[in-house]
Amino acid sequence: QMQVELKQIQSEVGITFIYVTHDQDEALTMSDRIAVFNEGRIEQLSSPRDLYEHPANEFVAGFVGVSNAIERDGKKLTIRPEKIRMIGQGDPTDGLVTERGKVTESAYVGMVTRVRVELDAGGAVQVALQNTESEAEPGGSVGQEVVVGWRPEHAVSIQPGERKESVQLEEENVS
Repeated sequence: QMQVELKQIQSEVGITFIYVTHDQDEALTMSDRIAVFNEGRIEQLSSPRDLYEHPANEFVAGFVGVSNAIERDGKKLTIRPEKIRMIGQGDPTDGLVTERGKVTESAYVGMVTRVRVELDAGGAVQVALQNTESEAEPGGSVGQEVVVGWRPEHAVSIQPGERKESVQLEEENVS
């Protein structure tokens, strides 16, 4: 409720304000632009959508929301759990990157079931599956062999430890 009211006040008064929070949901909901700081330096300054969908580096990917990190072909990739699908037999895989693995954990958390899959190619991913069926356990049971898939554009390539040297702030927005 407070988030909506603050956003309304900002719009009505027409002022820029800085809101400092460690609550990522608040930051993503209330902001036009977000700055993620690490050790006093700005790691990324961008819109909430861009920050979440295209993190600038490994720190931002891990700091904002939940993100999987796997290495493939010498590159570190981050993929959000909600971007990964469990592929059933006969499901189309056109255009998807697919990998085989085994379910090692499954936790029902209300709106979603979080499933951890150890990948045959190395590493593990967490998959967030919508609980749309009332009786079925989405994603299979622990120990079950599965196939997971994601669209290539949802895997963001980030080199470990990569940092931006500086972030240029737009003059008109700095007071």
